[in-house]
Amino acid sequence: MSSLLKAASKAKRKADAMDVDDVDAGDRPVKKRNKQRVLLLSSRGITHRMRHLMNDLEVLLPHVKKDSKLDSKSQLHLLPELADLNNCNNALYFEARRHEDLYLWAAKTPNGPSIKMHVQNVHTMDELKMTGNCLKGSRGLLSFDKAFDETEWGKLTKEVFTHIFGVPPTARKAKPFIDHVLTFSILDSKIWFRNFQIMEKDPLQPNGPPQTTLVEIGPRFVLTPIRIFEGAFGGATVFSNPEFISPTAVRSAIRREKGAKYGQRKDAEIESSRRKESRKRDEDALAVSKVFA
Repeated sequence: MSSLLKAASKAKRKADAMDVDDVDAGDRPVKKRNKQRVLLLSSRGITHRMRHLMNDLEVLLPHVKKDSKLDSKSQLHLLPELADLNNCNNALYFEARRHEDLYLWAAKTPNGPSIKMHVQNVHTMDELKMTGNCLKGSRGLLSFDKAFDETEWGKLTKEVFTHIFGVPPTARKAKPFIDHVLTFSILDSKIWFRNFQIMEKDPLQPNGPPQTTLVEIGPRFVLTPIRIFEGAFGGATVFSNPEFISPTAVRSAIRREKGAKYGQRKDAEIESSRRKESRKRDEDALAVSKVFA
């Protein structure tokens, strides 16, 4: 009998944790529960700045579950299973490459979609020295630029970011109030991330009338979408950014340009030597070398 009661209670807890709409006995819809959890991890080889950025995101998102580093960069198919083991239905994976190149994967697990982005212009909270501040664990508002609704990839990115950066009110470490706003803006086909504190009073006039202002806190970074995949960390390509040029290609072009300049300089030296030889006159009979030989 006790085993049956344990099984029934376990099934009830599992049903309560499901992120679906339910209908009670009176055919009245029950309010959908926000059960979003995010797995945050990185690959081997990240720098100190990348690690500080991950720590800042962990502070901003109290529903994040941080895990150890992934050993191999070619085994991304293990991430959905790892997220399932940690009871997470979203994943943020920072992938480090050579020359301090950083890529960010944002995915819905286990079925996708997933977005691969290039991270640039990273500034952590410690670097910015901003005057804004927010309580650790507080929930934040999400503000999206209207440009997200103008393209299909923007709508999909907005939906994925809403699930990842939207803190559930029932999160275990979340505080029951809101004091900052996370902004996502699209400019030059790049996503700009900013974090602002919501201030109800002017710090210069504490006894004055209420005045809502925004003060930047940090961190800040820029994301360049590369590809959107149908599945989690793989699958068919839904969107590919034709304007994206990889940092490796940029460095190769710079090296080729330097090599071309070196080749032009050597060709100019050879041409100069050839002209000097062609303009050189033959020695005559009264030359010094012949008269005093």
